[in-house]
Amino acid sequence: MQVVERHYTMMRQNQTVEYVRRMHDKFCWFNTDGSPKPRKAHGMMEIYEAFEALGDYVDSSDPDSAFPNIEHSFQTAEGIRAAGYPDWMQLIGLVHDIGKMMFKYGTPEDGHEGTATGCQWALGGDTWVVGCKLPDGACFPEFNKLNPDMADPRYNTEMGIYKKGQGMATLMYAFGHDEYAYQVIKNHTDKMRAAGAKGEDLIPDEGLAMLRYHSCYPWHNKGDYDRFMAPGDEKLKEAVLKFNRFDLYTKADVRPDVPALWPYYQKLIDRFLPGKLAW
Repeated sequence: MQVVERHYTMMRQNQTVEYVRRMHDKFCWFNTDGSPKPRKAHGMMEIYEAFEALGDYVDSSDPDSAFPNIEHSFQTAEGIRAAGYPDWMQLIGLVHDIGKMMFKYGTPEDGHEGTATGCQWALGGDTWVVGCKLPDGACFPEFNKLNPDMADPRYNTEMGIYKKGQGMATLMYAFGHDEYAYQVIKNHTDKMRAAGAKGEDLIPDEGLAMLRYHSCYPWHNKGDYDRFMAPGDEKLKEAVLKFNRFDLYTKADVRPDVPALWPYYQKLIDRFLPGKLAW
């Protein structure tokens, strides 16, 4: 538990509006309309190559599992598959933590150290909305006072820099694997759509929401941030809650046979996320 508390202490101390903006500039190399910024992606990799980059990474913010993160990914996906949910949701279960591979491009100083006891405060952990008051529903709320933004009148009020009902998609979140994976996979999905891919072969908005918000427990679990919700956000919240039943409760001691399972999931990857993605 000491490692987990250290993790969240560092998250509170470092995850500020300025930091999040800087990480978006560093890691989200594409613009929100899909057009490239004047620099290249860190790398072009297929999903299996991203998993290879993730390697034996173990999340220091997660007290429930000491196994490599890829095994948790397969456990989550297999739980969704066994429950009979659609192919695209099974794939989201597989890739929901794949954004943690960004430690390959980050630095320990920026919270991207790929060791179980290193500085991982920008890789894993429960997230929150930056730019407004940190809620009591955040994990370890006693650490909220450590966040520099909570001493800044621009950011320490209920509304902060936002407006009522402006929509969850327009907010900024503590930067981590959720946001990174969401941005990378949404960018790839948008390019597939522009190239003429059929709707049944595209990850739907509910799947993208599962990626982006699955660690934002203050919103989908504690009832915070409803003031920012726009029409359609309730449907996305329900999707995230459905997904998180499998993310939370599939960290079983029975380790999955990854090589045996891989061919099935490669078929899903070839359908929904084919080719090389820009990371």
